[in-house]
Amino acid sequence: MRIEQNYSLEKHNTFHLPVKTRWFMEYETEEELQRILHDEYFQECLSLHIGGGSNLLFINDYNGIIIHSRIKGIFISAETDEYVSLRVGAAEIWDDVVAYAVSKGWGGIENLSLIPGEAGAAAIQNIGAYGVEIKDVIESVEAYNQLTFEKRTFTNSDCEYGYRNSYFKNEHHDPHIITYITLRLSKNPGFSVNYGNLKEELTKYPEVTLETIREAVITIRRQKLPDPEVLGNAGSFFMNPIITAEHFEKLKKQFPEIPSYPASEGKIKVPAGWLIEQCGFKGKNHGPVGVYEKQALVLVNLGDARGHEIALVAESIRTAVKDRFDIELMPEVKYVG
Repeated sequence: MRIEQNYSLEKHNTFHLPVKTRWFMEYETEEELQRILHDEYFQECLSLHIGGGSNLLFINDYNGIIIHSRIKGIFISAETDEYVSLRVGAAEIWDDVVAYAVSKGWGGIENLSLIPGEAGAAAIQNIGAYGVEIKDVIESVEAYNQLTFEKRTFTNSDCEYGYRNSYFKNEHHDPHIITYITLRLSKNPGFSVNYGNLKEELTKYPEVTLETIREAVITIRRQKLPDPEVLGNAGSFFMNPIITAEHFEKLKKQFPEIPSYPASEGKIKVPAGWLIEQCGFKGKNHGPVGVYEKQALVLVNLGDARGHEIALVAESIRTAVKDRFDIELMPEVKYVG
């Protein structure tokens, strides 16, 4: 177990904000996690469990305990002629998991290539891209209740997955810390490749395979999104809003070119990036905060931004979109502090 005081979180958030935490604790086993949870001092303190920090916006220094997992490993927990179940440690880098699965010929997560973050956080967030979400392959999630200290194995339905949402994000539920996830992957995969620019990119390859899908997704993401190691960002800052079909039809009369995707029954998903671009933010800088020139969904740290400055730009965007389209944009990024 690792314990640090007044610890810099600059390497633990992809905006690379120069914030500190009063305490930082890192555990390598479930037993070490249990020791932390049972500690009386820990129970009295404000605490936050983080993954790779790719979905966080620290507004200020954190006056509490930041916890981070070092539980790793990728193991086959079950196997048939058609499927393989992979039990994955929560601290595994998500893209490493995707690369491993593709190298073995196991399908289901290739569309989720190059999404930053760790496996445990991916299950909490229900990450998705190019028509695929992690909920499509989650078999189970192992997690510890921070209040009762009990371990529970959640089935897929227990996780209550929705668009960028899950049981673990619901503030009405007891907080949980994920230690392992189990993915059910196919040995004879069907491909999901009809999503816009992915379909177009794949025409450049001689055939569609797990490997070419992964390569195509990586190519697209690198073209559209900045490398957080070069330009601090948290990927898509806002979720794509889902509106009623009635609302969409009204907007379509005023904005005939508005793009859309089907959502649940009677609902339409509208790309948040398009809405932001129509409001004139794409490629514009606001002091040390920028809206990325290739993708309006991405806010970037131009060098010395602070969390509150990024939050102010985000609020300006939300206000402009609300005023013009009567649509509420919701942050995909979690504000801390």
